[in-house]
Amino acid sequence: MKFSTNEDIEAPIDAVFDLLCDFEAFERSAMRRGAEVQRTDQLSVPGVGMTWQAAFHLRGRQRQMEVEMVSFERPQEIVLESTSPGTLATTSFELIALSRSSTRVKVEIEIKPLNLSARLLVQSLKLAKKSLTKKFKLRVAEYAKNLEDRYKRQA
Repeated sequence: MKFSTNEDIEAPIDAVFDLLCDFEAFERSAMRRGAEVQRTDQLSVPGVGMTWQAAFHLRGRQRQMEVEMVSFERPQEIVLESTSPGTLATTSFELIALSRSSTRVKVEIEIKPLNLSARLLVQSLKLAKKSLTKKFKLRVAEYAKNLEDRYKRQA
């Protein structure tokens, strides 16, 4: 199952990439939504090999997840792989410079079930795909607007 969307941000590609690399902000955002997040690697700079442990509630159950950065190509791409019992999810952020002061961000999430119970979960998500896609696009648009506002405050 795959979700994807594009958002244009009025900021240079390098600035957008740097804002996307503010992983502490991602961690704080997840915690505000009720997740427990802990970084588990020892890297001093962002890059391939960064890892996190996360725990959160989804569809009435407590879920555990490990997240690892598998691709980090400045300033074009960040790819994260999330594994939990039964599922593998790949989240990618692809940046394209539209001009010196404008960047398009393509966000894509692909969820693959690895066992029968995960297959049932993904199947139930497919039944609600239209509303989930709408929520996904709205959340990404809000995040893009937030990045743009943060850039403008820094400039």
